Amino acid sequence: MRTTCPYCGVGCGVLATPTAARSATIKGDPDHPANFGRLCSKGTHLGETIGLDGRLLAPMIGAKAVGWDEALDRVASRFAATIAEHGPDSVAFYASGQMLTEDYYVANKLMKGFIGTGNIDTNSRLCMSSAVAAHIRAFGEDVVPCSYDALDAADLIILVGSNTAWCHPVIWQRIEAARKARGTKLVVIDPRRTETADCADLHLAIAPDTDVALFNGLLLEMRGTWRLDGRFLAERVEVPEGFWKDLPRVDVARTCGIAAEDVQAFYDLFAEHPRTVTLFSQGVNQSTSGTDKGNAIINLHLATGRIGKLGAGPFSITGQPNAMGGREVGGLASTLAAHMGFSDIERGRAQRFWRSPTICPGPGLKAVDMFEAMARGKIKAVWIMATNPAVSMPDARMARVALANCPFVVVSDCIANTDTAVYAQVKLPALAWGEKHGTVTNSERRISRQRGFMAAPGEARADWWAIAEVAKRMGFDGFDYAGPADIFREFAAQTGFENDGARLLDLSAHAAIDDAGYDGMAPFQWGGASPFEHRPFTTANGKARMIAVRHTPRDDATRALPLRLNTGRYRDQWHTMTRTGLSPTLSQHRREPLVEVHPETAQSYGLVEGGLARVATEHGSSVYRVAVTPAQRRRDLFVPIHWTDRTSSGGRTGLLPSTLRDPHSGQPGFKNTPATITPYKPEWSGFLITRERPSAPDCAYWTVVRTAHGWLTEIAGRGDATVVTALLPMGERAEMIDVRRGVIRAAVTVGGALHAALFVSRGPGLPPRDWLVAQLGADDPSVTELLAGRAATPAPDRGPIVCVCFDVGMKTILAAITERALVSVEAVGAAINAGTNCGSCRPAIAKLLPKELSHA
Repeated sequence: MRTTCPYCGVGCGVLATPTAARSATIKGDPDHPANFGRLCSKGTHLGETIGLDGRLLAPMIGAKAVGWDEALDRVASRFAATIAEHGPDSVAFYASGQMLTEDYYVANKLMKGFIGTGNIDTNSRLCMSSAVAAHIRAFGEDVVPCSYDALDAADLIILVGSNTAWCHPVIWQRIEAARKARGTKLVVIDPRRTETADCADLHLAIAPDTDVALFNGLLLEMRGTWRLDGRFLAERVEVPEGFWKDLPRVDVARTCGIAAEDVQAFYDLFAEHPRTVTLFSQGVNQSTSGTDKGNAIINLHLATGRIGKLGAGPFSITGQPNAMGGREVGGLASTLAAHMGFSDIERGRAQRFWRSPTICPGPGLKAVDMFEAMARGKIKAVWIMATNPAVSMPDARMARVALANCPFVVVSDCIANTDTAVYAQVKLPALAWGEKHGTVTNSERRISRQRGFMAAPGEARADWWAIAEVAKRMGFDGFDYAGPADIFREFAAQTGFENDGARLLDLSAHAAIDDAGYDGMAPFQWGGASPFEHRPFTTANGKARMIAVRHTPRDDATRALPLRLNTGRYRDQWHTMTRTGLSPTLSQHRREPLVEVHPETAQSYGLVEGGLARVATEHGSSVYRVAVTPAQRRRDLFVPIHWTDRTSSGGRTGLLPSTLRDPHSGQPGFKNTPATITPYKPEWSGFLITRERPSAPDCAYWTVVRTAHGWLTEIAGRGDATVVTALLPMGERAEMIDVRRGVIRAAVTVGGALHAALFVSRGPGLPPRDWLVAQLGADDPSVTELLAGRAATPAPDRGPIVCVCFDVGMKTILAAITERALVSVEAVGAAINAGTNCGSCRPAIAKLLPKELSHA
C-alpha cells in the first residue's frame, strides 16, 4: 500500500506491506518525489508502532465506555448549550498537524462557517505560524516559494535554526548529495554546534534571537557592494519609502556574538554564489521575533533576485506532516479558509460557498490566547484533536490549569491515556496512521495520500466523521459526507470558488475527481516547482513587499535566571512520544532527557557529566541528566521536548518556556527563556528492568523506556531506597542487600524465566544496562551472573548506539575504523552498514573518523 509518513513535513512516501493484522514491513517508496525511497529512522521503524498498546478503543464519558451515539449526543448538546448561553466565542477547537486535510477541513468549516467563531487553532501555531505571517506580509499569500529540487541546483545552502541531519534526515541526504555532486557550499546558523553544524563549511553560532541583525547586515553588505538585483527590485518588488535609509546599522559581530571574520566569510559566500537556498526551521519560527526573522531572510532574497529561479529562494521547512494542509484549509485561527482572510468580501465568499447560516466575524484566539482564555473562564467548552497540549504548550502548568478550569473538555485521540486526556469529560477513539484515509501536504506544497492498510480497531473512527456527526446533531446541514473523497472534492472546489487567479492555491482542477481517482491519486504539487517564476505575487499590484524589520535586543535575563534555555527535538523521537515511544529501537538513542551544558557552565554551576540537575525558569522546574558538551554556547542550556508524565518525573520541558510570543504570528518563543540550573544530588540511584511496564516509581527522579525485551526504568532519590523494591513483580526472588553500603540487587524469575531485576547503590558501581536488559525472558538465567550484573564471559561492549537503523554502537564503529583502516563515512557504511539507511547518524560517524579523514 502506498501511503505517506506521519512524522515531519518532508512528506516521504512509504510502502507498507501488511504481514499480519497489526504488523507490516515498511520501506520507502522509490517513486515518491519527496524521498525517492529514502526514509529516516522514525519512518523506517513505523512497523514497531502500529500495535494496539495503549490504544483508546471505545468512546468514553468519564471512566465509562459508551456507544458513539451517546458520546456524540453529549458533545453536541454541551457545545450547543454553551453557545446558546454564552455565545459562539465561548467554545473552541484545538487541532493538530497530525490530522489529515479532510479532518481539518470539516473542523474549520463547522467552527468558522456554522458555529460562527474563529476559535479554531492548531499546534502548528507552535511550530511554523511565524513563517505563515512572514509569507503573507511579503507575498500576499502563504506560499512557500521553493521546492526540494532547488536544493539539488543550489550552489550555496544556508540552514538557519535547523538541525536538518536530525530533524529532516531525508532532506539532509539531498543536501549531502548536492555537496558531493556539485560542490555546494553549506552554512549553518545555529547557537548550537549540532551534528548538522559539524558538517558545514561555515558554522555561525550566533547568540539566540540575533538572526535579524545578521541578515539585515548581509542585506546592507549586498547593497554596499552593488550586488542587489536592480531590475528585479524595480519590476517585481515594492520597497517601502525610506526602507534603505531606515535600515539599522549595527555591529553584527558584536550583536551576534561571533567573530568578525566569520561574519565576513558568510557575506563573501553569499556574494559569490547567486544560486542560494536559505532553508529555515524552528530556530527561526519559535521566537518572539520569528516573523521578523522570516521577513529578514525573504528581504535578502527579494533584493538580490534570488527567488523564482532554479536553485534559489527562501524555504521554510515545516515540522509536522500536515502543517501545510492545515494552513490550506484554514486550520489556523488567523486565516479563514483556502488562503482567504477576513475581509467582508472573503467572508461573504466563504459563506456563499458553504451555504452556511453564519460566518465568523474575524480571527479567533491563537493557541496561547485560547488557553489563557480557558484559564480565565472565557472558553467553556473545547474539543482537542490529535495533540497533547498539557505537555507541548509553553508554560504547560498554565495549560493544565486551563484544562482543569474548563467545564467541558473533549479529546479525540488514538491513545487512551495522555497528559491531556486526564482532563477530558469525553474521549473519542480516533484512527491512527495505517488506518485512516486522506491527504497531507508537505513542505514543498506536494499533496500525497495517506492510505489505511489495517482495519480500524475497536470503535475507532475517522476524525472527520466524528466532527461531521456532531455538526449534524447540532442541526447543521452540509455535513453529509460519504467518505474523505467527498471532502477533498469540496475543499478543492472551494479553493477555486470566485478565485479567478487571485490566490495561487487553486485545486479546482481536482474538484471533479471520482472515488477511484482519489483512491489512486498520485502525489502532485500545487503552484509548480517555483511558483513565482512566471506569475505575479499575490498582492494587489502583483509585487512582493520588502518588510522593514529591525533587531530588538532581548535581554530579560535576571540575576536569579542568568542562563538562556533552548528546547528542541531528538533524532529518533517525535513530539510527546505517543507513537515513537512504542518503538524499542527508536528508544535506544536517548534513553533519558538530557540537559546539555558547556564545560565552563558546568564547572561554574557544579555540574558533572552523567549527574542530575534541576533546570528552573520563572514558570517551573524539572530534573534532567547532565550532558557536558562544547557544542553548547557558554551560558546556554538545551533540553528535549519529548518527555511526559507518562514517561518521566523529570524532563518536563513544557513546564519551562514562557508564554511570550511573536506579536504578528502569536508563536511562542520556545528557544530563548531565562533560566538557571543547580545540581540535584540524590542519596541513591539505580535502575529496574521488567518484562511488563512497571507502575510509576515513588522516588524523586525516574524515567521509563521501552526495550526490545521489556522496560528499563532509571531511578534516583533520597531517604529509604528499599521502597523501590515494591516495584518488583511477584515470583521467585533472589536478592542481595547491603544496608551499610546502600546496595540492593534483586532478580525475579517466573517459571524459570527472568521477569525483573533491580539494582540500587548509594555510590558508584551500578552495572551496565544492555546485557541485563537482554536477559529479560531468558530461561534459566544464572542468578550469580544476574546479581553480579554481567555475564561470566561478557560479550564485546558495543558502546552507545550511533546507528539505530542497524543497531550499531560507537565502539563497534571505532573498532571497524581502526581494524579495517576505514577512511570515510561511505567506507564505514560499506563495512558495517552504519549510516547507509536514513543517514541521520552520518555526521556522528564522521566525528569518529580521524580528524584529517573526517571530510574525506
